[in-house]
Amino acid sequence: MHELNNIEADLLKPIDAQKLFKPLDHPPQILLLYGSLRERSFSRMACEEAARLLTFFGAETRIFNPSGLPLPDDSDASHPKVQELRELASWCEGMVWCSPERHGAMTGIIKAQIDWIPLSIGAVRPTQGKTLAVMQVSGGSQSFNAVNQLRVLGRWMRMLTIPNQSSIAKAWLEFDDNNRMKPSSYYDRIVDVMEELVKFTLLTRGSADYFVDRYSERKEDQEAFKKRILQRSD
Repeated sequence: MHELNNIEADLLKPIDAQKLFKPLDHPPQILLLYGSLRERSFSRMACEEAARLLTFFGAETRIFNPSGLPLPDDSDASHPKVQELRELASWCEGMVWCSPERHGAMTGIIKAQIDWIPLSIGAVRPTQGKTLAVMQVSGGSQSFNAVNQLRVLGRWMRMLTIPNQSSIAKAWLEFDDNNRMKPSSYYDRIVDVMEELVKFTLLTRGSADYFVDRYSERKEDQEAFKKRILQRSD
């Protein structure tokens, strides 16, 4: 074996396959977020279709209603809607984010929800290691601007964003008067995405903490611990 230089040997762990692929005895828990407050919100309806599919695939779902959620920094974290969102983010093992494309980008409504979810709450990281599926709806021709931006956010939130995604063009043509999605290749893609999300969640949820156990963070924790010990001895 080649020798490793500049490494804290006691913090570098071999991969332990026994810590991966742990089955759990409850359904995958999926939170769905949508990005429009319109009465006829196509991103909400797409999330509702996704939730039906997720339930069929054996998951437990919750859809967060962003109505009444304050803008980030316009209130503190004690606001009831912020507390509701953060509790759901901690509860879930995977998420679906669906945004309309507005002015070539995701909406401020979906961004505000994600901005209210911190990278850490005390010792808990509410999104790290959890799975994520991204979707968007468009009023015109098909685009991928919103889903591409959501992927960037997913990485920033340290989530495991699945490869597949959904982009629904001319969404106003794809839903009937009962707010149900019509049969189409767009609907088929949502089926694919939700199927894949459940599979990835089942594969990773019991091992999420191990997947994101990083050498650099162990090193930082050790250095912080040593610093605290030195301060106490002074």
